[in-house]
Amino acid sequence: MPKALITGITGQDGSYLAEFLLEKGYDVIGMVRRTSTINFHRISHIQDKVTLIPGDLGDQVSMIHLLEEHRPEEVYNLAAQSFVQTSWNQPVFTGDVTALGVTRLLDAIRFVDPKIRFYQASSSEMFGKVVEVPQRETTPFYPRSPYGVAKVYGHWITINYRESYDMHATSGILFNHESPRRGLEFVTRKITHHVAKIKLGLANELRLGNLDARRDWGYAGDYVKAMWLMLQQDNPEDYVIATGETHSVEEFLNVAFGYVNLDWHDYVVQDPRFMRPAEVDLLVGDPGKAGRKLGWEPDVSFEQLVQMMVDADIKLLQAGRVAV
Repeated sequence: MPKALITGITGQDGSYLAEFLLEKGYDVIGMVRRTSTINFHRISHIQDKVTLIPGDLGDQVSMIHLLEEHRPEEVYNLAAQSFVQTSWNQPVFTGDVTALGVTRLLDAIRFVDPKIRFYQASSSEMFGKVVEVPQRETTPFYPRSPYGVAKVYGHWITINYRESYDMHATSGILFNHESPRRGLEFVTRKITHHVAKIKLGLANELRLGNLDARRDWGYAGDYVKAMWLMLQQDNPEDYVIATGETHSVEEFLNVAFGYVNLDWHDYVVQDPRFMRPAEVDLLVGDPGKAGRKLGWEPDVSFEQLVQMMVDADIKLLQAGRVAV
């Protein structure tokens, strides 16, 4: 039975990846940061099938002990301060976790067993103020937020360790990927949750920032398969994972509200509080390399994704459960 360690297992991507690896017959170890309140709701249905171990990307010693004790063959680093808006208010913390945390984990692997295969969750936010459309593996980075800057560091330190120590270290440059498990602070889930509340008569307004921003949105459940495929290759390389389509926030509103027969113009208010200091206007990825070398392509369409999220939020609210 192969063994994999997932940092950030309680997050959206971590929960889907854990499910996927369990189906593949893996022994799954999840690293969780010890806090006074830990939320396991995304993995509650599989919690008895995974092993949860305390560890912290800010503490290299804890990661060395974890690796020495459990000896995984694969490590997926999904943990990060991953909300772009928060990175403006907590830039130093974002840099310490999202950037330097990658170095600590890579160095722990190098110290314990450099043969461990390593996956780094890179981000389309690294492209920022894009210099070409679509963005591919060779597109220069121009990050527009502390989060994007931190992800660029994590991406390049992964390449540096790969080339310096001959490690099987790979970065997946994932474009926006959503699901019903997305946090409410993200605009996609904020929209679908409010659509559900408005449809059920629990709210009458949705406040948003820039409606013109365009993103390449895919389904998180599709994207975790690409992570696994990268670590099954003989040679480590970096891959863009995307749908190749771009949609605006306004288009997302159209699909979400239209799905429940409502007009978003009647409910949406633009609020300058939700505008970024430096906006990323257009992101769309070229997944051609992933298709050619990994045989990967997304299964869930943009419309299916939005409708899936609206359905899930309606069911959540009808059941009287608190959204997170």
